Formats: sequence, structure tokens, C-alpha cells
Amino acid sequence: MTEQELTDRVVASFDTAKDERFREVMRSLVRHAHAFVRETGLAEDEWTAAIEFLTEAGHLTTDTRQEFVLLSDVLGISMLTVAVNEPALDGPAEPTESTVLGPFFVQDSPEIELGGDIAGGASGEPSWFSGTVTDTAGHPVAGARVEVWEADDDGMYDVQYEDGALAGRAHLFTDADGRYRFWGLTPTPYPIPDDGPVGRLLDRAGRSPMRAPHLHFKVTAPGFHPLVTHIFVADDPWLDSDSVFGVRDSLIRPFDRHEPGTPAPDGRRPQGTWTSASFDIVLRKE
Repeated sequence: MTEQELTDRVVASFDTAKDERFREVMRSLVRHAHAFVRETGLAEDEWTAAIEFLTEAGHLTTDTRQEFVLLSDVLGISMLTVAVNEPALDGPAEPTESTVLGPFFVQDSPEIELGGDIAGGASGEPSWFSGTVTDTAGHPVAGARVEVWEADDDGMYDVQYEDGALAGRAHLFTDADGRYRFWGLTPTPYPIPDDGPVGRLLDRAGRSPMRAPHLHFKVTAPGFHPLVTHIFVADDPWLDSDSVFGVRDSLIRPFDRHEPGTPAPDGRRPQGTWTSASFDIVLRKE
């Protein structure tokens, strides 16, 4: 049996699959995987090393750490999946661009009121975020759920600590005019977890594990396509080398820094410096 005959037989083994999409995906996977083996002349010890790599990634994965998501991210597969599923234009305004979900999203985050604080004890410089959620025709989306989460100024998400406390994450709902506002932390750059197999992969490739500073958004509303996106800090040196290729120019915003005691939009006078950023979000109707 030739190499091509082997590939053809494996592809044909999925002919009996009842689900058409499953059959299509598995056939394509086999063709591309077999072509990779032939193209690289993959040695048996290299394939063994790959199996050991994936096995270690599985052992390291928990409810709060997803090594396979990290692997997908650093190989650009997560962003490619986002790109091929990007909603098409359906109005005069461009929908807000999507980016990677990342491995630190948590269901059932605490709810805060408009103008509330998501920090929950997380350390960092206060930052005031505000904006509107509209459809592509410019109409406000009232009652949209705005889910936000971010790392503290040590580059750690709450789930990376052992105390189990939720911090640096929350959700809120837009008002009747589609507006939202809340206090968070000024985003800072941080490394993705690099103490496992994905970290060793980056090190061997001579790549940095650093992510450009950002705040995560997940915005949902009935009748609209869910949006997963970030807001990035303008002029940061890591924007051009984000380890998961998640930066999109349309998501970069200036963060204005204010002196201690300067009144904030809600009347608060922070004792230290604080920043503010505006991020308007456009959803596409389903």
C-alpha cells in the first residue's frame, strides 16, 4: 500500500459517518495531517515527542487553566477561527471586530451596577471605562450584557491565585440609551502562563510570551451576534508582538491619564493617578 493509498483509505473510513459536517471536517483533517507528515518527513521520535507534548498539556489543563487554548492561541489558530467567522457588514457602521476569548473567561461573574467597580480587590491603577452599544444602523442596544475581565498589575488573573476569590471581572447591563460605564484597572502587559509545554515551545522558537495590555469584553443581547473582543492600550510596545496575535488596529484606544484628586465622571476623586478610555461597541444582528 502506497502512502497515498493509505491516506485515501483513512479518508474513506469516514464515508459512513451520519453527520455531514463531521464527515467533512474529519476527511479534511486526515488529508492535511497526512500531507504534513509527508511534507516534513516526520520521524517516529518526533511524533512520539508530539504525543508527549499533548499528553502533558492534557495533564496540566484544569477548570482554571486551559493549556490547549494557549496552544491554539500561540499558533494563531484561535485568531484564524475568529477571522473566518467574522460577521459580515449588515449596515452603515462596521461591527466591532472580534478577537480571542483567551483561557481565563469564567461563567457567572458578579453583577455590578452602571458605574460600579470590577476590581474587587485586584491591584492596579484605577481606570474609568465608558461607551455605547449600538447596532450597525446606529440604534442603541438597551439591556445588552457587557462581560469584562482583566489581569491585575502583577499580570495575574483571579483564577491564577489559590484563594478562589473573584476579582478583576464582572458583568453589567447597558441602560435605555445603550450606554455602559464602570471602574476597572489600567491594563498592563503580562506573560501568558509559560511554565508548561506551550511556554517551552515559545522559548524554543525564540518568541516572547508577553501579551499587549488589554481588557476583555464579551457582549451579548437577544437578536444579536455575540461579540468577544478586547480594548488595547495605544502606543504600548507590545502591540506589534502580542503572543497570541490578538491585536487589531480598530480595537486600540488612547488611555488618558489624570492627576490625583482630579474629578472623575462619576464625581469620585481618586487619591492616586487614574486613567480613562472610551470604547463604543457595534453589534451585528443575527
